Amino acid sequence: MYTGKGETHWIIPDGYIPPLSTGELLSHESICILNCHNKDAQVFITIYFEDRDPLERIPIVVQGKRSNHLRTSSLELNGEKIPAGVPYSIEVESDLPIIVQYSRLDSTQPGLALMSTMGYPLRA
Repeated sequence: MYTGKGETHWIIPDGYIPPLSTGELLSHESICILNCHNKDAQVFITIYFEDRDPLERIPIVVQGKRSNHLRTSSLELNGEKIPAGVPYSIEVESDLPIIVQYSRLDSTQPGLALMSTMGYPLRA
């Protein structure tokens, strides 16, 4: 049943965890997933790289009527994580329609930058 709130397949093509930080804030990236449904969403995240095999289908549960802010540096599969300073792309798949937003805090310079954008939803 489609409620008009979200999609089940999302792409974020530009990922990059800044390797340096200055000041009090740590450079990082986050995926915010919003589940507007009563039921928990079973979510799988795949990380693609330019020069290595992907980290495929990292399982995440987003509880019903909740949001989940995931720092991409915390994503892990079989002990492997996303290295800082390496470009990557993100695929998010869910058994329920969800809403996906992506943010990057770059504090590599004293004048830090915060960027946020919606993921790109793919319709079946």
